[in-house]
Amino acid sequence: MVAMSVLAKFRRCRIVYGKPRYDVETTATRTHRPSLPLTYVIGSLDRSLRRRMSEALAPLGLTLAQFTALSVLEAKGQASNAQLAERSFITPQSANEVMNAMASRNWVSREPDRTHARIVLLQLTDEGRAVLRQCEQAVKAIEKQMLEGIELEAAGTVQRHLETFVRNLRE
Repeated sequence: MVAMSVLAKFRRCRIVYGKPRYDVETTATRTHRPSLPLTYVIGSLDRSLRRRMSEALAPLGLTLAQFTALSVLEAKGQASNAQLAERSFITPQSANEVMNAMASRNWVSREPDRTHARIVLLQLTDEGRAVLRQCEQAVKAIEKQMLEGIELEAAGTVQRHLETFVRNLRE
């Protein structure tokens, strides 16, 4: 008898990632849905952000890789091509192509490193900073839309958790 009442509470059983998952039937609207793995949700967010940011930057004449490189250079002050590649999540060869394109537009300057003859240091020019300001405005609009309906404190908590994920995976 007890087993029947317990079974009556369950509408159906779903297999989610190899484990049975039961959804409890209630008189209220069902709101419980199987969760996707966090890695899938983060990956989906990454793809959406890349697409939206690329669309927002295109009218300004920039690629996402160029925007990332400009942001890294502003944060770091100066960087070698290898450092820029690492922090921009691109290969050194791609970073070199990005830098050549940006140097030809006078967004970055190059100067030899005083401590190592084979290293060239890159830094933003005033024109590069001006372009970066325009890009940041376009990206802020996307971030504002993404955070719509989220309290400021909750958004800060999410950011701290994401930063922890990054640190954990880099170690």
